[in-house]
Amino acid sequence: MRRWGDMRLQEQIAGYLFVLPNLLGVVLFVAVPLIFSLILVFMDWDYLRGLNGLAFTGLENIFHLFRDPKLPGALRNNFIYTLVTVPLSMAIGLLFAVALNKAVYGKGILRTMIFLPYVCSLAVIAVVWSIIFNPSEGPINSFLRSVGLENPPGWLASPQWALVALIIIKIWVTVGYTMLLYLAGLQGISKDLYEASEMDGAGRWRQLIRITIPMLQPTTFLLAVVLMINSFQVFALVSVMTRGGPLNSTMVISYHIYLEAFQHYRMGYAATLSWLLFMIIFLVTLVQWKVEKRFQENF
Repeated sequence: MRRWGDMRLQEQIAGYLFVLPNLLGVVLFVAVPLIFSLILVFMDWDYLRGLNGLAFTGLENIFHLFRDPKLPGALRNNFIYTLVTVPLSMAIGLLFAVALNKAVYGKGILRTMIFLPYVCSLAVIAVVWSIIFNPSEGPINSFLRSVGLENPPGWLASPQWALVALIIIKIWVTVGYTMLLYLAGLQGISKDLYEASEMDGAGRWRQLIRITIPMLQPTTFLLAVVLMINSFQVFALVSVMTRGGPLNSTMVISYHIYLEAFQHYRMGYAATLSWLLFMIIFLVTLVQWKVEKRFQENF
């Protein structure tokens, strides 16, 4: 019995040792920074002086949220960006998935071409699209002038069109990801459902509405949550292409956090903005979970 107990103890110790490196990584690189950022909400930190630069400010950082002139615009831009990119990326990805799920010539190459932007570096994508959206020499405006449009949009140089340009790029990047997940979801739908509906006289459009979309509901929910979180955290496109301009028309919360932390050296207020962003994402995700649960109950 003692030998059996010793063997079990050794197995348990071995198991803990295998888990220990990952656990240490989570503690050092996730838990500790998370707790420290929460502490910074109530502090002012001159990080160039190390821990000696910490000074307690109470609720000043939270009160400053209501006095920040850039925050309302950043929130508005974030919500517009999310409300447009997420549904359109899912809808276009679903159409591509349905089309490429059939017997299409060269569908393997087409799938790769559509998915390729998602695995490319966002910094490289931002540089390439900056050239494409060039208002004077870019190919898009050159084409628009060739078809008779005398004053094409200014795109990244225009306060009215800069956010639209970022939305277009985001949709182009994300469509491949949504298409891939929808293709996986389509493989799980029984062909008997489509055959039975054809016998009842249902066409392609009716099959899409009555069979495909309802059966893909779990995939749709997963994509909605992932894309929503990703869209609220948009940073690379804004940082490389517009830097929040022109006239703060593309200022978003994540880039506002970066400016406060590393340009204005207000690390405490940047941590407060980070927790505000976390709360927004958490609440939106919670609402999505509630809606999903109610939908499943009704379905």
